[in-house]
Amino acid sequence: MLDYILELISGIVSNDQTQRLIFVVLVSCAVFALCVSIAFIISTATSPLRQRLSKLTGKAVWSETEITGETHNSDSNAANNYMNSLSKLVLPHDDNECSKIQSSLIKAGIRGDNALSTFYAAKILSLAAVGFLVVFITRWFPELTTGKILLWTVGGAYVGYIIPNMVLDRLEKNRIRAVRNAFADALDLFVVCVESGLGLTATIQRVAKELEISHPELAEELNLVSSEMRLGVDRIVALKGMAIRTGLDEIRGLVALIDQSVRFGTGIAETLRVYSEEFRDKRMQKAEEEAAKISTKLIFPLTICIWPGFFLVAIGPAVLGVLEAIK
Repeated sequence: MLDYILELISGIVSNDQTQRLIFVVLVSCAVFALCVSIAFIISTATSPLRQRLSKLTGKAVWSETEITGETHNSDSNAANNYMNSLSKLVLPHDDNECSKIQSSLIKAGIRGDNALSTFYAAKILSLAAVGFLVVFITRWFPELTTGKILLWTVGGAYVGYIIPNMVLDRLEKNRIRAVRNAFADALDLFVVCVESGLGLTATIQRVAKELEISHPELAEELNLVSSEMRLGVDRIVALKGMAIRTGLDEIRGLVALIDQSVRFGTGIAETLRVYSEEFRDKRMQKAEEEAAKISTKLIFPLTICIWPGFFLVAIGPAVLGVLEAIK
């Protein structure tokens, strides 16, 4: 592989000293990207905030501190400082782009101190990996010129650069869909728990416990809300944070109704029951809307796949008979 890279460089540049310089720069960039990625992964795994939240939500954290019983705060701080210094070279300077990616990471369930830095490190690694893969594959196509190889390498690097964005977008959509599907069951459980006499805090804890197996995504969000409330955060603020993290208008509307019920002193149980019925009506209307679109969506498969075969079977023998008669 190294010989092939040297041959490729020599095909572009004729000066030996320039060839060595380009090769050293490429190797240095690869080593730097590898070191940055390893540092990001280590810093994220040893994040004290992640370990604290995991302990509060009752989930096990497989960390070096729990296995050995030792603390390494100095090493963790040094790794975080190293990460912060390196992240300046990786992160974009556009605050809007950073905010958008950070919001997508939160909605996808990727929440860590260095999640944004790790994401951009993954983009760099993917860029380098796909670029080197394209260069390696071109060894089996000796007819390709140096210009075409460079063009394919740049194209492959661009594809590798956007692959993490595509994966993040898919993870975000899947998590939002899972939370939306679980929200109807959670509403029913909320109504049952509140009408049985439980308070809002106890209701959230109970519903989170009941949904851990069937709907782990929503249960995780509710556990996080319960942990924030135990730490002293106002329950409305904690619920609004869940609405922001999930990105669902349904949860945002529920939080607004609960906030109004708390302010005006109305019954939360009746509010939840009315909202649950309205939400189920909206789900039914959405299902009817999707069902009504099926006939339109079936036009293209019918036209492309079924009708040609039908006409071939129905008209094919007649066409063959006509051709034989003409002969």
